[in-house]
Amino acid sequence: MVFLGVNVDHAATLRQARYRHDPLSPLAEPDPVALARVAVAAGARSITVHLREDRRHIQESDVERLRREGRKIAINLEMAVTPAMVKYALALQPEEVCLVPENRQEVTTEGGLDLLGQERRIASAVAKLAAGGIEVSLFIDPDEAQVRAAQRIGAPCVELHTGAYANALAPARIKAELERQKRGAVLAHSLGLQVNAGHGLNYRNVTPFLHGVPHLHTLNIGHSIVAHALTVGFKKAVGEMVALLRPAKKASRR
Repeated sequence: MVFLGVNVDHAATLRQARYRHDPLSPLAEPDPVALARVAVAAGARSITVHLREDRRHIQESDVERLRREGRKIAINLEMAVTPAMVKYALALQPEEVCLVPENRQEVTTEGGLDLLGQERRIASAVAKLAAGGIEVSLFIDPDEAQVRAAQRIGAPCVELHTGAYANALAPARIKAELERQKRGAVLAHSLGLQVNAGHGLNYRNVTPFLHGVPHLHTLNIGHSIVAHALTVGFKKAVGEMVALLRPAKKASRR
């Protein structure tokens, strides 16, 4: 069985578009914590949140409210490899931390960590988090050198960056990227690493991915789920608003 981790960052992005100056306002919506509850009730194993340095979507208050939900919601905290974030994670105690690269210019995380050349720094962060009882994964491209570096660093888990596969359009390119993912997963598994994956997976490409890539434990998916909810959930939201307005319409006819 492959587990689902639901990323709620894009729900926070929508909230910040209007309430960036006061995300704690009682008027602020949507609430990523409320959506996290819905996701877990619907079968998600964990909730992923990326607390970025520039706080463009998820805020500390969101993460801390998630933690106050207790162990009902397993948190996968995506974060940069910085002393400040390591300190924050040790205080928060999420179930998992995924170390990712950050670039202020990117819209969302657009590549895996380049472990080569910074193994000592990342290994130090992994060791501190592990000593604090937190499971650590490294968000990397599915390349042999990166997978082997992850094993040397001592992380028990990798999350394979699936962006190149998800963005491929030509059948030959899709096949090549799927094979690349497969090689990365097979190697990681052979080295004793748990294999997670994510970035750009959606309702169209996830089934071929599951069929083509072995040893998967968790897929972390966010944008596609939030986008699909605008269709399958929007009708109900509009209907409820229409129902609220009906008494006013009747009154206006009198």
